Amino acid sequence: MDDTNVYELLDALSNLIDGGKPVLGNRDKRQIDAGEALDIIDVIRQEFPEEIDAAKKILRQQEEILADAEMEGNRIIEDARNQALVIASEQEVNRIASSQAEQIMREAREAERQTRSGAEEYADGVLAHAQNTLETLLDNINRSRERLNNRGVR
Repeated sequence: MDDTNVYELLDALSNLIDGGKPVLGNRDKRQIDAGEALDIIDVIRQEFPEEIDAAKKILRQQEEILADAEMEGNRIIEDARNQALVIASEQEVNRIASSQAEQIMREAREAERQTRSGAEEYADGVLAHAQNTLETLLDNINRSRERLNNRGVR
């Protein structure tokens, strides 16, 4: 979903309300075309599933990145173990191989940690943006409904 599209719809709803004729005796209330306002709200509601689908896609991508990082880490660890077994012909060689394998494992764990952290930060940022967008939309809808309800009270 294009964020601009949702914001344009909210702007259109706001402009519709702001452009309404003031109700005599109450400048906070406006007369607007309720059908047009409801049409805009319906379009906004149709856009929400797209935003949610985008967030789900990002979560799936994060899971794939984490799975790939784990597989790569396991492959590196397995490679290190295999290298250690191949060069295990004498004690000193074993000690050197073991030291190298541990270093490779530390590097693999660090690479996995960094990848996981980056993926989680990215997903959190996208979800925070989606949450912010949804909260803004909900606030605007609630204000619009409140304005509509206030008009109906008279």
